[in-house]
Amino acid sequence: MEKVKMGPQTLLFPMPAVLVGTHVNQTPNFMTAAWCGIAASSPPALTVAVRRARFTFEGITAHGTFSINVPSADLVKKVDYCGIYSGRKKDKSAVFEVEYGLLDTAPLVRECPVNLECKVIQSVDLKSHTLFIGEIVESHVRADCLTNGQPDPRKIDPLIYGTGAQQYLRLGEVIADAFRIGKES
Repeated sequence: MEKVKMGPQTLLFPMPAVLVGTHVNQTPNFMTAAWCGIAASSPPALTVAVRRARFTFEGITAHGTFSINVPSADLVKKVDYCGIYSGRKKDKSAVFEVEYGLLDTAPLVRECPVNLECKVIQSVDLKSHTLFIGEIVESHVRADCLTNGQPDPRKIDPLIYGTGAQQYLRLGEVIADAFRIGKES
């Protein structure tokens, strides 16, 4: 089948829709982000790209900490709200029930089934965004989202962002077991 050249674009699928939590002016703030991903396993680390103009950028750079909160699909309206409005204009500290783990400047969203507390270990200026690399210092997973003691994506029901179409989606069906299907001839 013929492919269409579309020029350089950020077309990596799926993109998570996460809430980045930080303190700005001693107040919890949450920003919706899709540009977030795993960076390393030892130490456990992830990346999140944030524009310098964002209110959340101020909190991350001031404290060197942030949280990544993985919302379930039922939180789509609140997640979208946090992506539409800046913390400079709307106080988003009351949108969710806020709790804390090890880091007192990385607020966690209680309603999210997964929360990752991160300390910035490096930042990279990428012109339009700053890429923050955060070491995950603690992971919190809601007990009802575990199967055999491990996080179960079907129970977490993570919200996914569809770039281009600008839509929110959820995970689909299981199609194979990883590290097994490739061994079949």
